[in-house]
Amino acid sequence: MGKDSKKHVVLSYLQIMLGTTLLAAALNMFFKPNSLVIGGISGLGIVIDYLFHIPMSVTNIIVNIPLFILAIKLKGKSFAGKSLFATLYLSVALWYTEFLPKFDNVEMILVSIFGAVILGSGIGIVLRVPASTGGTDLAAIIIRHFNEKLPLAKVMATLDTCIIICGIMIFGIEKGLYAIISVFIISTVVDRIVSGGNASKSVHIISDKAEEISLELMKVLNRGVTGLNGTGMYTKVSKQILFIVCDQKELIILQNVVKEIDDKAFLTITDTKEVFGRGFTQPKFDASEVN
Repeated sequence: MGKDSKKHVVLSYLQIMLGTTLLAAALNMFFKPNSLVIGGISGLGIVIDYLFHIPMSVTNIIVNIPLFILAIKLKGKSFAGKSLFATLYLSVALWYTEFLPKFDNVEMILVSIFGAVILGSGIGIVLRVPASTGGTDLAAIIIRHFNEKLPLAKVMATLDTCIIICGIMIFGIEKGLYAIISVFIISTVVDRIVSGGNASKSVHIISDKAEEISLELMKVLNRGVTGLNGTGMYTKVSKQILFIVCDQKELIILQNVVKEIDDKAFLTITDTKEVFGRGFTQPKFDASEVN
């Protein structure tokens, strides 16, 4: 590993540590003291802490570690990567940010806004690595492994919605509505940090493993992939350039899929203002059509 590569790895882990610290701080300072359940393992942790007095740092490990073990068994060791470190470090961050001041005597609208901005910033920083803190994202990937016809984004949304509904049942509809405001702000902040805020992204992928990558992307994302013929002007070697349009949440998954298959692949990602056609204004691509 070269000097630049080592520097990049160190910076990636420092970035994860910063992002998870912001995430943990927002949970301990804003969301947990005010019982705002925002979905994900974090929201589930708030509910479990209230009902059984089990710290969120413990819940994070108890829930995520089995998910990671199952995911590694199904997807292989390379699947975990930095995400496992991010998940474990989040528990550490939840522990050392527990002593920060609690904003439990502040207007709820301010709590939902400022807490969401800090939490969304933390998630966005982690996703830019790219990495993940596990949770419903990981659970959705495992569920979809057993039924590839299920759209990944919808599975994730369903899991998060169930957790938010649990929060509403326990803490009341008013706090549930504030939590929904936070969820909207969090997704907006994450979107801005990861890649500028546009809902759709156009991605070009150049790789010697184009066929393998295209098949996996069609199965995982339920989106079509187009192969374009290209020639490297320096090497004069013909290659296929893959073209795919996806939404923001799927972009991180796409990057991980490509990196897992070919870590030397070349990607360009551009903002797409409007998209018309299959998967956007028409029904999504059906993974069952892939041989």
